[in-house]
Amino acid sequence: MNSQISLVTKIIPILMFSLFSFISCKGQDITLKEGDQAPDFTLQSDEGQQVKLSDYKGVSNIILYFYPKDETPGCTKEACNFRDNLSQFKDMNTAVLGVSVDDIDSHKEFKQKENLNFTLLADPDKNVTKEYGVLSVIGFASRVTFVIDKDGIIRKIYPKVDPSENYKDLLAFLKTM
Repeated sequence: MNSQISLVTKIIPILMFSLFSFISCKGQDITLKEGDQAPDFTLQSDEGQQVKLSDYKGVSNIILYFYPKDETPGCTKEACNFRDNLSQFKDMNTAVLGVSVDDIDSHKEFKQKENLNFTLLADPDKNVTKEYGVLSVIGFASRVTFVIDKDGIIRKIYPKVDPSENYKDLLAFLKTM
């Protein structure tokens, strides 16, 4: 009996996460297109500062990546890949900004636990996530990445991101810019 309970307690979280991952990818209505001006926004960072997308205009390219939830397996993998390769992005004059609908406290814990070295932005009101068309049907951000150039133009949209490979695709694309 105990082994059955133990098995169930291991399987249920896996099934729930699989369902969460499937549903979070549905319902995307990305109306923005490559070549569009990226909508400006102001969000609070994990360090408590107000960050505007327009602060980067004329200064650096931006990887603006939306992700579902702090400290989930795929989101952790993706964030750690950005962490481990941040110097390559910096060498290409590109800042990395992660956005989810989690609050600042969640971002602080995630950043500290995973030793993240880039900015996480909180969108608990989901306004920016909606404006970028990446709000899933269950209310989380879908895993979508935007490459925005120094002029604020969306150069590339990755609507279906593999968290293990995203950084590689982005680095290859940035080399073409």
